[in-house]
Amino acid sequence: MKAWMLLLAAVPLVAQDATQTPDAQAAPAAQEANPVPAAAPAEQTVTGSVDLGYRWFTGVGGSADAYRSVVNFGSGPRLLGLDLTFESPSLKFFDKINVRAEDWGGDPYRTAHVDAERHDWYTFTFDYRSLTYFNFLPSFADPTIGSGIFLDQQSFDTRRRMMDFELDLRPGKRIVPYLAYSHDSGYGTGISDFVNGLNSYAVADKPRDATENYRGGVRVEMQKFHITLEQGGTTFKDDQQVFTGTQNFGNNPAPFLSEQLSLTDLMQAYGMRGDSIYSKVLVTGNPTPWLDVFGQFLYSQPKTNVNYSQYNVGEFVDLATLLFYTSELDLVNGAAKQPHTTGTAGFEIRPMKRLRVIESFMTDRLHDASAAALNQQIFTLAVAQNQTPAAATLLSSFTDLLVMNYNSEQVDALYDLTSRITARGGYRYEWGDGLTQGALISGVPTETGTLKRNVGLAGVSYRALRGLSFSIDFEGADGDKAYFRTSLQNYEKARIQARYEVKPSLVLAAGFTVLNNENPNPAVNYNFLSRDNSLSFTWNPNSGKWVTVTGEYTRATLRSDLSYIVPETFTSAQSFYRDNAHDASTMVDLLIPAFGAKGPKLGMGGSMLLTSGSRPTQYYQPVMRLTTPTYKRMNWYGEWRYYGFGEPFYLYEGFRAHLLTLGVRVGL
Repeated sequence: MKAWMLLLAAVPLVAQDATQTPDAQAAPAAQEANPVPAAAPAEQTVTGSVDLGYRWFTGVGGSADAYRSVVNFGSGPRLLGLDLTFESPSLKFFDKINVRAEDWGGDPYRTAHVDAERHDWYTFTFDYRSLTYFNFLPSFADPTIGSGIFLDQQSFDTRRRMMDFELDLRPGKRIVPYLAYSHDSGYGTGISDFVNGLNSYAVADKPRDATENYRGGVRVEMQKFHITLEQGGTTFKDDQQVFTGTQNFGNNPAPFLSEQLSLTDLMQAYGMRGDSIYSKVLVTGNPTPWLDVFGQFLYSQPKTNVNYSQYNVGEFVDLATLLFYTSELDLVNGAAKQPHTTGTAGFEIRPMKRLRVIESFMTDRLHDASAAALNQQIFTLAVAQNQTPAAATLLSSFTDLLVMNYNSEQVDALYDLTSRITARGGYRYEWGDGLTQGALISGVPTETGTLKRNVGLAGVSYRALRGLSFSIDFEGADGDKAYFRTSLQNYEKARIQARYEVKPSLVLAAGFTVLNNENPNPAVNYNFLSRDNSLSFTWNPNSGKWVTVTGEYTRATLRSDLSYIVPETFTSAQSFYRDNAHDASTMVDLLIPAFGAKGPKLGMGGSMLLTSGSRPTQYYQPVMRLTTPTYKRMNWYGEWRYYGFGEPFYLYEGFRAHLLTLGVRVGL
């Protein structure tokens, strides 16, 4: 941020004065009587606003970890908003620069944007996002809760930084070259599980990764067609570490064959490196007034190399031989390659005035081949009863593969029954196949899967004279097979949306969606049902001059039934999940009438979420804000928010907190 402000401050705001030369034949008196006016300097302007403030956080009543996982706002000075535009057509290298930023100074999500342009020369954009991600809910992945220990064994306290740069040359011309670069990186700390035999141990985790994406190409904009040619490449690295240096008796502290299993020391290090090249071609065209065509082709070939090392010390057991050992060293080297091809093509034809037919085809194909080698050394190996010291070294190699092919063909017909009613009908056929190495539980070397699904599409939309419109869309499928247990197979999906403008100041809207999916395979026995009903309104008489009221209510239900295999016993069981939710929000913005049309504004409202079912939850967030004009271009404002969160089944995760923000907005 400081660099951008210095950049703006360093821009020379100097106009170029035009030099005037008098006519050589004109008399000096004529020159004095009719002097040639000097050219006016080009106008230079800076417009926008800056929001500065301070946020007070009263502290958390209840679980501070749950508060940070859900809200994570703190106290301190803030740059709440920045929106500046600098224009100067007289400068040589740019005509206009825009700078925007939000929530700097300690908030969990910060953004910044800069764009610059020079007419007919270039346009440049830069986006920056920084996310502080904290996740430590004690009820998640925590087998120690029953013993009174609250420790989320899959927790994170990390930060992600994302940057995007793009430069377009000769914008608006027929041929536009461009270059772009993206960066995404993350680092932090957390807790993970180290699993060994009958026991698992919560240990410290230190993730660290980065991805770079470089691409460049050219866009060709002609009168009847468009072509984009792009070549790019990515690099990836992951240097995660998992470690501990204290004795840990794990999640299963009970002795095994009179021996106490434990972990004393651990060091795991991941060294993953990957790179990829990819090529993209995009074509759209309008060869005739009644025909549009489009197509896209994308090819990539990512490669990954893995180096992994693990050294653990403690008391462990090999379940296959029931032998106890005290330390282990694992070294793994692996590599994988995945050629990936995706193609899309189609057209829209308009054979008559009221009829449009859209045909599209899509194919996605990938082949993943990998291999790895393991060098494992186990020290102080001993028979459980005799405790005779020994040592063992294991050398082994592994190969794996994944082949997936997916294809889809769809045709849609849209017909205008009248000038206000449009009907839609269509059909989509999806098919594909997959091959992968068999799981240990299956007992077969390879497993295959196929996909076959017939999908019917239908819909209608209506646009009335007096602000009423609605649309209905339906999709139903009869599938023979699906790739995954939770994939859509036999399903019906419907959506209804309606909007009614009672008058210019009052707009009502409603929506309904439903998804019902079934997989009758006895080994899967999967049933899923989701419904969502919503109502909303906006009321702003006199274009919101004095008051604006908005509100929304959503009623959602979800039901999931799925059979699964219990890993410890290899027996079948059924998983049931239910959720019934009420979600409501409203806001009233009122101009306090006693101070006139430019007086202070008061906003009141908030949101709430109430759910019941497998994990009932209550969440309340009321808000109140006041904006007071002080000077011509300055407004003071204050905002109060309350956060209340509770779960009846997990009372230790509830929290309450107040946030107060005071700030000033200065206009330029």
